[in-house]
Amino acid sequence: MADAADRAAVETLLGRVPQGDFDVVVRDAAGAPVVIRNAPLLDDGTPMPTRFWLVGPGELLAVARLESSGGVRAAEAEVSAEAIADAHARYAAERDAALPDDHDGPRPFGGVGGTRRGVKCLHAHYAWHLAGGDDPVGRWVQVRLDEGAGEPAR
Repeated sequence: MADAADRAAVETLLGRVPQGDFDVVVRDAAGAPVVIRNAPLLDDGTPMPTRFWLVGPGELLAVARLESSGGVRAAEAEVSAEAIADAHARYAAERDAALPDDHDGPRPFGGVGGTRRGVKCLHAHYAWHLAGGDDPVGRWVQVRLDEGAGEPAR
């Protein structure tokens, strides 16, 4: 799990104290956190459906701009529903495999971003993609960002 320096950095990036354990799985060139992997349960036992969380400020802003320009609808139109459903299932399986063997309480729900169908949040898909996950929506986001989508209008 995260050391004190990573916890402090992520607290600053989030603007609040993280409510559960996490580790940094993607860093920028300077070593700052870009993506964290959350434990499947928060400290109080509440299920945490979002396994991979985008925290890098530049990445957050670029994806927010893509979302605000209709990116969620565009991704759902361009990525097959079957590929999205498969990604949700694989994401949930990876997250659920991290639950303690003796856990008998509430379990996290859904796939990427806590949903079971479609695209809820490009940030969550992109975070998983950056962390090495096989996410077709995350790849779609990467292509759009590489093409300049998500950059400020000039």
